[in-house]
Amino acid sequence: MFEWLKKITEIPGPSGREDGVREVVAELLKPYVDKLWIDSWGNLIGLKKGSGEGKIMIAAHMDEIGLFVSHIEDDGYIRILPIGGVIERALLYQRVLLKTRDGRIIRGVIGLKPPHVAKPEELQKVPEIKELFVDIGASSREEVEKQGIRVGDILVYERDLAPLLGSRVTGKAIDDRVGVVAMLKAAQLIENPKVDVYFVATVQEEVGLKGARMTAFSISPDVALAIDVTIASDVPGVAKAEWYTRLGKGPAIKIADGRSATGLIAHPKVIDFLVSLADKYKIPYQVEVAAGGTTDASAIALNKEGVPAGTLSIPARYIHSPVEVIDLDDVYNTALLAKYFAEEVTTEWLREVKGRVLK
Repeated sequence: MFEWLKKITEIPGPSGREDGVREVVAELLKPYVDKLWIDSWGNLIGLKKGSGEGKIMIAAHMDEIGLFVSHIEDDGYIRILPIGGVIERALLYQRVLLKTRDGRIIRGVIGLKPPHVAKPEELQKVPEIKELFVDIGASSREEVEKQGIRVGDILVYERDLAPLLGSRVTGKAIDDRVGVVAMLKAAQLIENPKVDVYFVATVQEEVGLKGARMTAFSISPDVALAIDVTIASDVPGVAKAEWYTRLGKGPAIKIADGRSATGLIAHPKVIDFLVSLADKYKIPYQVEVAAGGTTDASAIALNKEGVPAGTLSIPARYIHSPVEVIDLDDVYNTALLAKYFAEEVTTEWLREVKGRVLK
């Protein structure tokens, strides 16, 4: 799992530009599915056929947060705008990789005017993104453009995946490439499912759950699971009443997330089934009521007449930063729980979950 995660987190792939990631994920998923295809927007879909009627969808998103080139200054500095939920205070003085439309990779750094010439009040606040710029070492617009750089090109953090103590690792784009890895591992482990299982690596989750919406419509699943990260509360300064998931304690079975109509209240029967499987197979797990954020499950749940949906969350520290931290034991246990879910869902259970005729 570490090698898979290293391979795909280090590829630049923000929302709308997931192609490099998708190529690698497709090669990794191919041995474990009966059919594999890419749709018109770049979502990757693999089908493992079951022995009965019914469809399960397991989804994890490929995209990461990033930046667009928005303007090139005459003196060679590059102005930027965010792709997804970029945290401005995490951007300052970071190394970045810029990918041109012809596939070239160019290194740069994110800069800000020197503190020595800043006003006292400026030093007391987080700089806005409009104050930041990318320096690739160029001295003019012409020099930048000779590198093939144009407005609309993308940038991501430059970080490799590195081991920490024990089974913990750190890197960028762990949100949600680690969910993709858990899905891949589940696909590898699943044996003889009773219904069809669709594995979907979605695009553009960070900008509105768009890939999940598209693929749910085309697949029309009977039940769905999203695999994503969630905030770990085991860091200083986080109130345990707000977040209560910790690294190394297993996947979090989501009860609800979000603070608005865009969030998810997971389907009770999906929650109960996941809990019963975790208890049955002695898989460590946590239960999560999240104060903010949401996952692909929110979009899938609203497909057509409605899809019973839930989420398995992998606890992560420092989400949307270049140094996200997760525990690989949690990833494996997430994959294990997804495996048993896919194997033990039956046609009869799906009929029961989807509702019943009263008259």
